Amino acid sequence: MPTPYNVLAEELDARITFEQVPRRPEPGWQFDAPIRDGRAWLGERFAGQSVVTIHGRQGARFDGVRGQPSAQLGLSAGEPGRNLSVAFHRGLGSNALFALGPDGFDAISGRGEGAVAVLFDDDQYAFGLVIHTAYPDPLGHDAARRGVVELRFYDRAARLLGRYLHHPERGRSTLGLVRAEHRRDIAGVLILNTDPGGIAIDDILYAHPIPLG
Repeated sequence: MPTPYNVLAEELDARITFEQVPRRPEPGWQFDAPIRDGRAWLGERFAGQSVVTIHGRQGARFDGVRGQPSAQLGLSAGEPGRNLSVAFHRGLGSNALFALGPDGFDAISGRGEGAVAVLFDDDQYAFGLVIHTAYPDPLGHDAARRGVVELRFYDRAARLLGRYLHHPERGRSTLGLVRAEHRRDIAGVLILNTDPGGIAIDDILYAHPIPLG
């Protein structure tokens, strides 16, 4: 269920900020292999899934992901130039993740249109992130160009726990989600979008394991 991001930011004790990467303006740094950060891995999709091209408005092209992941849940990277990148984002004032879509790293139209999968070492009961879409138009000309961010949640056995559709505002927005009864069964999250300008992702929230004893 949706929960205010700022509440989760106080409650959860781990965060992926991408600040371990030296700051570089777009296009930033290209990663053709999964990225390790804290107790999580980030890649394009989960093992066993396939990527297809989704055609959006005004010629935009996005990654779509089909198929059920293979059990046990594992991660797969995209093709070279089609996986992930990290760059300094002026709107956020920090490094951010750009999933690379069909047009690839070298094209502005390829940065932020891709899929990204997050695989946690430890099962989670909550998840949060910051999203940045295209900058607001003060005249309202881009009001009809808003896209959708889709999140798919999987357990360790690669079973789909649920989907959530988020309609972000222009510019910076936040999203927080918590499992019913705080069940700790989220092993991975797949993030897709159809925003015409693509999205940047930052400050992914999760929890470290509960200490024993």
